[in-house]
Amino acid sequence: MDPTKMGLGRSIAVLTSGGDAQGMNAAVRATVRVGLYTGAKVYFVHEGYQGLVDGGENIRPATWESVSMMLQLGGTVIGSARCMDFRSREGRMKAACNLVKLGITNLCVIGGDGSLTGANQFRTEWSGLLADLVRADKITDQEAKKSSHLNIVGMVGSIDNDFCGTDMTIGTDSALHRIIEVVDAITTTAQSHQRTFILEVMGRHCGYLALVTALACGADWVFIPEMPPDENWENHLCRRLTDQRARGSRLNVIIVAEGAISRDGKPITSDQIKKLVTDRLGFDTRTTTLGHVQRGGTPSAFDRILGSRMGVEAVMALLEATPDTPACVVSLSGNQAIRLPLMECVQVTKDVTAAMSQGKFEDAIKLRGKSFENNWNTYKLLAHINPPDVKSNINVAIMNIGAPCAGMNSAVRAAVRIGIIQGHSMLAVHDGFDGLAHGQIEPITWNSVSGWTGKGGSVLGTKRTLPGKLLEEISQNIAKFNIHALVIIGGFEAYVGGLELVQAREKYEEMCIPMVVIPATVSNNVPGSDFSIGADTALNTITSTCDRIKQSAAGTKRRVFIVETMGGYCGYLATMAGLAAGADAAYIYEEKFSIRDLETNVEHLVEKMKTTVKRGLILRNENCNSNYTTDFIFNLYSEEGKGIFDCRKNVLGHMQQGGTPTPFDRNFGTKMGAKSVLWLTDKLKECYRHGRIFANTPDSACVLGMKKRALTFQPLAELRADTDFERRIPRTQWWLKIRPIMKILAKYDIKLDTSEHADMEHVFNKTGSFKK
Repeated sequence: MDPTKMGLGRSIAVLTSGGDAQGMNAAVRATVRVGLYTGAKVYFVHEGYQGLVDGGENIRPATWESVSMMLQLGGTVIGSARCMDFRSREGRMKAACNLVKLGITNLCVIGGDGSLTGANQFRTEWSGLLADLVRADKITDQEAKKSSHLNIVGMVGSIDNDFCGTDMTIGTDSALHRIIEVVDAITTTAQSHQRTFILEVMGRHCGYLALVTALACGADWVFIPEMPPDENWENHLCRRLTDQRARGSRLNVIIVAEGAISRDGKPITSDQIKKLVTDRLGFDTRTTTLGHVQRGGTPSAFDRILGSRMGVEAVMALLEATPDTPACVVSLSGNQAIRLPLMECVQVTKDVTAAMSQGKFEDAIKLRGKSFENNWNTYKLLAHINPPDVKSNINVAIMNIGAPCAGMNSAVRAAVRIGIIQGHSMLAVHDGFDGLAHGQIEPITWNSVSGWTGKGGSVLGTKRTLPGKLLEEISQNIAKFNIHALVIIGGFEAYVGGLELVQAREKYEEMCIPMVVIPATVSNNVPGSDFSIGADTALNTITSTCDRIKQSAAGTKRRVFIVETMGGYCGYLATMAGLAAGADAAYIYEEKFSIRDLETNVEHLVEKMKTTVKRGLILRNENCNSNYTTDFIFNLYSEEGKGIFDCRKNVLGHMQQGGTPTPFDRNFGTKMGAKSVLWLTDKLKECYRHGRIFANTPDSACVLGMKKRALTFQPLAELRADTDFERRIPRTQWWLKIRPIMKILAKYDIKLDTSEHADMEHVFNKTGSFKK
């Protein structure tokens, strides 16, 4: 079916309800624009369910331009309110009457589990409400017949990430950005005075924010409602804090979720912890409660993309719904948008609360989903285990290769600490393969990596040199320093370097050791992984710069900015930043374009200048075309736009590689670093023969990557076929499927491929044992 005609004759209303969350506006904007693109009429419902009940001016038609400049705003522009009226049947009758009068039978609700449960109840009662309205002469039989069925699709907007069935709810990533900004600021002052800081974050029933914050800043302890501390935790906590100080640490950080409880269900407050630490240890202790700061501010790039993708999927789900499909919620699993039955998700979310109140805490963590469980396990490994007295006699070397990026240090820190916990001796290799060849190798300890999660760049030092010409020296140093396994953290050079070492195994026996490559590059161009460490930080840098540029363009009117991004031949940054910043076009190497396309884009901007939105933003990947350079495109647009708009150009350059890592990159780096060393430990056991390590099978040298929904190890040799070595990119890239969304949101008349649409899935596949 032609997607531009799917919505003809239909009306969609969009509302935001419950607590606000950053990224809701991106979801509203996408719902409106994709709705209009399909030919449907779209309405805003202002002030949530209250507006639905009050009707009148609260329900207004939305236009393309009315959602312009919304993307970068926090909160929700159409307003949200806690609504008591909607809880009564009388209130819901008024709401139904308002919708019927406007012929709206499709409702898109963005909110938390309470708002979505309310929407589902509204839908189940719909025919009853209409019957009552006909009886009361509020609507005619004809109107009732025309609106006989209500479709509902939910998107979860909640900073707590407390909804089961989705990896991330809209707003969670932005809330983490706010928290980490504060943690970074507090750490510097705490270090100056050797203080202990207790930080209270939001999360009344869900410890996600607290848990990820603890992982991302390397906190000494975290209190979350899902997993209260064991009996006698007070002694344990004090022992831990004293140990850390004895190891030379100048500060302690404790993270508390506002809903933290003890085993017997009593609240654990930050003041209580402060009193304990001050009385028992005499440490100078301060508490900070973050409060509503976490809800505020501009949405992160991740939340804008998440909101936009979910908005598109929500409109498709509404228009494809039949009276028999259950109300669904659009959610995220790995990097895929999926649809789940709303009430199944609500049920599992309730099951978590039930499990917690019954003291079944292990179940609560499982029900929260895979991502939560992985975070918890990584946290436990890194925080709660003391290094063993018995050594394994294994030496693991860690190195950074290629260009620096934010998050590399998180991966190094986690790898070093997990290695030490496993009893290994860890070695730091400075300056990449050069350092490995020239013996710049030294032991690295537990303490030498403290505070590394928040550091940008590469502390170990990194170079682009490949090992091919240094194999002789490298093999000698592997023997000299008795290296048994290798962790290579870096971009495309790390991948190619790994391949060269594997090839060299035929000639050099020293190379027959287990190796793992962890993708870390702003370009996100390493085969075997959908994401690489550092790309999220670069994306946020580009997005916030584009926000400022758009503001400048909006001020001067009739101005088009052309912005060049990094990425080598990989168009990931340009595409995703285009979606997050609301660009009019993003030129990339993977999608060929001709002078005709450039012409179309110029005409598109000329048309746009006739509307109220008098500005343009064009992104260009640095290597998208050797002839259509940034200067060429700038000159072309300047000439063609004469008298209609003027142009400016901006090359972002190396600022994209710098900066402190985002929460995503810290967390991702930490999980990857930890997982890589656990895998190496298992591999070393497999490869141990006759008193020595010998690894020469393809699966003993792998790339650790994020594939769709899981972290997986793929043999370097197997990834060759999927690599374009000349252009340094993978041959298949998942994010190319998202490009049409960007064009539709920029009002291009193109066909959205709906053949790959998400079918309804079920929640319980993930938890296995919890089938009720």
